[in-house]
Order: sequence, then structure tokens, then C-alpha cells
Amino acid sequence: MSDQHKKNKRTIIIIFAMSIVPFVIAWVLSNNTSWMGASTNNGILITPPVTTEKSEFIGYDDFSIENMKELIGHWVLVNVIPNNDCDSVCQQAIHKTKQLRLMMNKDLTRIRRVVLIIPEINVDLAKQWWKDDARLLRSKPSKSLVDKLNNITKANIDEGMLFLIDPLGNIMMQYESGFDPYKVKKDLGKLLRISQIG
Repeated sequence: MSDQHKKNKRTIIIIFAMSIVPFVIAWVLSNNTSWMGASTNNGILITPPVTTEKSEFIGYDDFSIENMKELIGHWVLVNVIPNNDCDSVCQQAIHKTKQLRLMMNKDLTRIRRVVLIIPEINVDLAKQWWKDDARLLRSKPSKSLVDKLNNITKANIDEGMLFLIDPLGNIMMQYESGFDPYKVKKDLGKLLRISQIG
């Protein structure tokens, strides 16, 4: 066999190997997804997402009754007041979502905020919690919505938790009490970039 013939044969084998190796690597990685590292989101992804209905958000006061329709078709940051008092953790969480929405710059018109007030609370007391937050929507959630949230958390809802609802009304992410608004901003920014709705 001539040297030229050996070179040609070696070249063909190299070209074949170069074309088959990427497929072998892809097949190995698809069967060993743990090798690719953890997901890049900072919150806890809710899979499958939990669907909500417009009727499950009941306006808590006149302003909210009039503007509750604003939640439809928008990304919604949901704070929850699970106890009879909105303590410092609760109030910080509400303030963080206010700042977070402002941090979204040009995308802030795509985002709404709502606080869910689960227990019966004196209206005058509650007004103190958002006296400097005129645009915050306040809702008395239906029992079905409270049940959905408890199902997601597998327990009672902690003070200061945050939920994210997509423009179709699906609860799709949750953040634990004491969440970092910059990490939520990072997740939300990614979602808004790839989303064609809301």
C-alpha cells in the first residue's frame, strides 16, 4: 500500500471521527443530565405551574376592587400576609417588590404587584402597612387560592415569601422569606426577555 493511499485512509478516518464524536458526546450528556450542573434560576421553579383564576383575587379595598383587572395579562409579584400582623419581615418583602419593579426599568409596565391578605385584619391597621405604596393592589384571596399556595409550599405560607405569576395566570416560581431582590430581578429579566406575552 502506497504512502499516499495510507494518508487518504487516515484522512477519511479522521473526518469520520470528527463527524461522529459530537453525536456521541450529545448522547452521553442527554443520558447523564446531572453532569451539566444545576439550573440557573435563583427561585424555586414550580412544576407543573399552578393555574389561578381571576375570580380568586378579590379586591380588599375600593382602589383594589377598581383595579384588580390590572393583574390580567401581566407578570405579577405576589406578597402574602399569612398572619394577623405584617411584621418587619413581611413589610420588608412588600418594600422589596416595590423596589424590584422600579429596578426593571423599561419593563416595569409589564409587571404588577399584589399582596394577598389571608386572615381577617382591621382595615385601619392594614392601611399603615402600605400607606406610602399607593399603587400596590390588595386582595383577599379565595379559599381555593390559599389551598393552592399551601399545596405549593407543602405547609403553611411563611411570612415574607414571594410568588411569581405569569401573564396567563400560572404561579410558576416561589422565593423563600428573606429573598434577594437582585436575584429575583435576574430571574424576571430572563423571563421577560424570552416571553412573547405580558
